[in-house]
Amino acid sequence: MSANKKVLLINGHPDSESFNFSLAQAYIKGLEKSQASVQVVNIRDLEFNPNLQYGYRKRTELEPDLVEAWKKIQWADHMVFIFPVWWGGLPAVTKGFFDRLFLPDFAFKKREGSVWWDKYLTGKSARIICTMDQPAWYYRLINGRPSYYAIKKLTFNFVGIKPVRVTSIGPLRLSKAEFREKWLNKVERLGEKIK
Repeated sequence: MSANKKVLLINGHPDSESFNFSLAQAYIKGLEKSQASVQVVNIRDLEFNPNLQYGYRKRTELEPDLVEAWKKIQWADHMVFIFPVWWGGLPAVTKGFFDRLFLPDFAFKKREGSVWWDKYLTGKSARIICTMDQPAWYYRLINGRPSYYAIKKLTFNFVGIKPVRVTSIGPLRLSKAEFREKWLNKVERLGEKIK
């Protein structure tokens, strides 16, 4: 990928002292070597109501932080989404971020009288980096990777973002410093290659 690539990193962990924030810094360190343009959204720092209180019946006006986050999503060529897998899914505030932003007429539009829809975020690619307290192989083979499908297929692909690559890191709980350092180095290399 070229040096003028525009990359948006979205961090979905609510705790700024989490390993997810270290992974985000590692990816950004790699991006600096690629000379790509980068912007960051730390969902924990945004002020917004994560509850889509009317569903799709009535529009809830976007708070200024969500308006700014949407501009960054539109700006990006490539998005990197880092989050912890909690109960097979996303932290509540992170799920709320997607509920509030990936809206009809923003990210997609249903066609009148049809089951099909138009995808408004085509031409963008993404990388998911998720952490978990189980081995990645166990999450894949035994649990079926529910968050992977929810984000990759039912959210990103639904609105036209592809390809979407996934990096699963686990088990994090009780992991040793060497394990974490190995992953920080791997994620830095992903940033350098913008993958």
